[in-house]
Amino acid sequence: MSALRHFVDLWPLEPETLRAILDDAHRRKAARVGWPRGRADPDAPAAGRTLAMIFEKNSTRTRFSFDAAMRQLGGASIISTGADMQIGRGETIEDTARVLSRMVDAVMLRTNGHDTVERFAAVADVPVINGLTGASHPCQILADLMALEERCGPVAGKTIAWVGDGNNVCASYLHAAGKFGFRLNIASPADYSPALIDLARAVEAGGQISLTEDPQEAVRGADCVVADTWVSMGDVDYDERVSALTPYQVDDDLMDLAGPRAAFLHCLPAHRGEEVTDEVLDGPRSLVWDAAENRIHAQKSILAWCFGAI
Repeated sequence: MSALRHFVDLWPLEPETLRAILDDAHRRKAARVGWPRGRADPDAPAAGRTLAMIFEKNSTRTRFSFDAAMRQLGGASIISTGADMQIGRGETIEDTARVLSRMVDAVMLRTNGHDTVERFAAVADVPVINGLTGASHPCQILADLMALEERCGPVAGKTIAWVGDGNNVCASYLHAAGKFGFRLNIASPADYSPALIDLARAVEAGGQISLTEDPQEAVRGADCVVADTWVSMGDVDYDERVSALTPYQVDDDLMDLAGPRAAFLHCLPAHRGEEVTDEVLDGPRSLVWDAAENRIHAQKSILAWCFGAI
């Protein structure tokens, strides 16, 4: 029996694996131009398979994109919140994983604690996918890189600037840098800089990483600028965060330092007027809506890889 293919984080996966997933996503998207969104792909690698989706956090893009992805792959999905299940009311994560492994073909979790996904994957007999945790958001990064490559060509050799809180999305950019061969400049206040473990993983993978507290320094000459909300679900220090991160707002002046062809990305939802202005989010340099759509295509290829079709 072949080893299970979990998609929990980017850093343990080989560059060749991640490149193959991203290339497959480009191919699948191109093949569907003009199709109804509910039509299945001809190869239907998820035919006869069911994906369970468990949400401890509210979701728009993750929920709709994974459901659409399974439909386009020829499969089906079952959606549940933590409140609907015994997992949050006395049953262990491990026992839930054992039960669902006998009922479905893969499980996607969007949870608060990263250890929930890790513990689930440790005992599950089916592939487990991280739909988002407080530590990382690997699916988003593949959708982002897909959008950037559609605009600018291969991401290898490009420079991406992260501006703001060194959060879970920033962590996955760190994990991706060495794998895909792009340079990552990070600008964040000292109190909101990325975790040392994620920096170490980036360096170990050969990532070219630059840290600064100056957003202008980080974005100057970059091919892409990325931001995220300053206050995530579960954060209780709103005033402190906004005060510290206000100098890191991405506006037209900051984007101009990156250059006229620089792209802008944001995983959404955006707090307009905080981390990004309307002019940037809705402007011609924004790839935000392309990346949101690409969640479907990237996750289709993640699922296809998990099922052994890549």
